[in-house]
Amino acid sequence: MRGLLLKLLFSLMITLLILGTAFTTLVWYVFREALIKKVLELYSQTWKKQQENSQKFRALLSSRCHGFTKAIVTQENTPVGAKLVYDGEKRKPLPVTPAIFHTFAKRNPLSNKTWDTCAVVGNGGILVNSTCGERIDSAQFVIRCNLPPVENGYVKDVGNKTDLVTANPSILLEKFGGLQERRRPFVESLRRYNDSLMLLPAFSYAHNTLVSLRALYTIEDFESPIKPVFLNPEYLQSLARFWRSQGLKSIRLSTGIIVASLALELCTDVHLYGFWPFDRHPDFHQPLTNHYYDNRMSKKTIHAMPAEFEQLLRLHGQGVLKIHLGECRPSNR
Repeated sequence: MRGLLLKLLFSLMITLLILGTAFTTLVWYVFREALIKKVLELYSQTWKKQQENSQKFRALLSSRCHGFTKAIVTQENTPVGAKLVYDGEKRKPLPVTPAIFHTFAKRNPLSNKTWDTCAVVGNGGILVNSTCGERIDSAQFVIRCNLPPVENGYVKDVGNKTDLVTANPSILLEKFGGLQERRRPFVESLRRYNDSLMLLPAFSYAHNTLVSLRALYTIEDFESPIKPVFLNPEYLQSLARFWRSQGLKSIRLSTGIIVASLALELCTDVHLYGFWPFDRHPDFHQPLTNHYYDNRMSKKTIHAMPAEFEQLLRLHGQGVLKIHLGECRPSNR
């Protein structure tokens, strides 16, 4: 009798698990379809920059986050003896020793600089066959995410101009063995970015710090022209609070929304490319790869990509920034 009850209980648990999975899938499908419908409605209208909305949002963002002065750790804003508080985990703050201090940029390379046009290039599969490369490269300042390929067959769709590129330490671990052994392949991979800034989240997690420092030392040792700088955890904490105040619920902000936020402070006109969090094209409905260069899925689920995209879509609708989806035609801008 007891064995029968256990079997029934097990069967019930399996049934509930299947129903829960089916319900979650249904909710995700309904959310996706609703968001795609919203996108198509917005794209049926001619996009126009709304100067008042743009100025208000940029002013609010700057007053809360201070990207001009705080986005990058520098010797000016983080002296010896200061303590860096990791923004991604609760642990003891990192004291700034003279050795660590000398790895910081002497001054903020973005301070007191603004650009008329910025292109922020995500890595979404929606960029495949977009022919957006020329449009992207025409921007005064181009930001790319996580060391993406920009050469050979990708140029037509994504361009190759780069002024700032982010580098997630997980990529350094997966592709370059954490720079523990041969380092030349890493340096050679950076040639595609010329003398751009390379932005590293060295102080988000403790395990990011050493590999980020090794990246900086490698670049210095091989005399690469690329300029490594560290994201300021204080800025990331402020940015997370800001987006929560806007209604975004996420465990951690993605690289895409971080650099899009930074661009909104630095640039008069912000254009986003490759920002599409779904596996189906909004116009042509064909399946999309996760990235424009591969279909590798993220191991982590700490980012709320659709929710972030909905926030950015709201700004698109308000004329604060422009999201480019589909092919880049001359009349798109």
